[in-house]
Amino acid sequence: MLDATMTQQLGAYLANIRTPIELVASLDDSEKARDLGALLNEIAALSDKVTVRNDGRAPLRPSFQIARVGEDTGVEFAGIPLGHEFTSLVLALLHVGGHPPKEEAELLEQVKGLTGSFHFETFYSLTCQNCPDVVQALNMMAALNPAIRHVAIDGALFQSEVDKRKVMAVPTVFLNGEPFGQGRMDLAQIVNKLDSEADTKAAEKINAKEPFDVLVVGGGPAGAAAAIYAARKGIRTGIVTERFGGQVLDTMSIENFISVQHTEGPKLAAALDAHVRDYDVDVMNLQTAKTLVPAKEQGGYHEIELANGARLKSRTLILTTGARWRQMNVPGEDEYRTRGVTYCPHCDGPLFKGKPTAVIGGGNSGAEAAIDLAGVTAHVTLIEFMDELRADAVLQAKLRSLPNITIITGAETTEVVGDGEKVTHLTYKDRKSGESHKVDVAGIFVQIGLVPNTEWLRGPDGAEGAVPLSPRGEIEIDAGARTTEPGIFAAGDVTTTPYKQIVIAMGEGSKAALSAFDYLIRN
Repeated sequence: MLDATMTQQLGAYLANIRTPIELVASLDDSEKARDLGALLNEIAALSDKVTVRNDGRAPLRPSFQIARVGEDTGVEFAGIPLGHEFTSLVLALLHVGGHPPKEEAELLEQVKGLTGSFHFETFYSLTCQNCPDVVQALNMMAALNPAIRHVAIDGALFQSEVDKRKVMAVPTVFLNGEPFGQGRMDLAQIVNKLDSEADTKAAEKINAKEPFDVLVVGGGPAGAAAAIYAARKGIRTGIVTERFGGQVLDTMSIENFISVQHTEGPKLAAALDAHVRDYDVDVMNLQTAKTLVPAKEQGGYHEIELANGARLKSRTLILTTGARWRQMNVPGEDEYRTRGVTYCPHCDGPLFKGKPTAVIGGGNSGAEAAIDLAGVTAHVTLIEFMDELRADAVLQAKLRSLPNITIITGAETTEVVGDGEKVTHLTYKDRKSGESHKVDVAGIFVQIGLVPNTEWLRGPDGAEGAVPLSPRGEIEIDAGARTTEPGIFAAGDVTTTPYKQIVIAMGEGSKAALSAFDYLIRN
């Protein structure tokens, strides 16, 4: 099951196990069970602190539990955790085996202090780049706290469970049999959902902070670059963000980040986080900006109010709140979100194996999504509003070469329809004839661009707020990343800078920090 390179790497990692562990397998007569058994034996052969038992009684088979010898540790995988989940397997082996997690001590103590009974189940797919964060966080919690159990379930392998639990997107997490959350979540986010006092504690800590010289609002590539460039000037720098990494976390493959031939969004986000923390930057993650109050006079303090009521002051601000996926805004879209309407083909595509799907949008992202889905789903209907596709010629050629893709142009999607539980079809209108059509689909993948995250900057009833916005809602800036408000700068996808690319956002974030420093030394 493991190639020579993986075997060598895993053997080196397993040397960090401190406490003997056993892999308790629950198998059946399937080929997958034989593969899993082989994998477990390969792992055990690499360490004298790992043994295998085949007397597990888990209801889902094939599956296995990772337990400290003599204990009923609550870490379990239903399926074979390779692909994106191989790292989750390695970390689970280490953490159950006593190797300390690389998380803040305060957060780990918060996990250990949780009381009650928590039985988590996470449905994942091996192609989902968002799933490992959730699986790893819950496994870590189960390894640290005996009141917590976690089963990570491969949705593609256990399709009957997916259907029974009505799982239409991954990762999907259940707690004690009830829906708990969907989409990417890290350890801090999960703990905050369980700890009712987390927001109050965070607000108290934030309110006690001294004013900053530079406060970056947003933690994507632009925000990370801005924070690094500001901190390198030796000035007091903070970064407050809803989720560090931003939309990069939802990006599967990155092949145009200059000097790096290929990487994945989560890997790049982790590298950005590590780089920022190399400097004296106060990182305040999981915090949502609510209001911006500009300084009353030039050189004074600007103020950011957060959703939890905390307030931060700074002499300069750099706004890098990025953008999010644009919605179709048609009837049924919100109702069937995560129940057939999705925005991540890499994550959720395997859940629609053998079923008809649709992709909305004919740009590069839409074309790439359709090509990926064609290899998994029964049929893909690509619907584009304009009369011609906007994707690159090479992608269009690939689309047209695949027999299970239908391309419809000049079409306006008008409604998402379902049976109350899941999507059954969509309707669209031919923009030339006005005729309405129906397409039977199980999944709809929306790929129609981005919307800037600037609602929090608007005044009452959408009126002009703290800084001017373009008709598209982007923050208007000049060549130096300055807004019209002295001491307030902006960078990245949230601004009027054309071409929303990671490398451009990083450059703009760096420029904004340099402009902020120039402002500080002149005021």
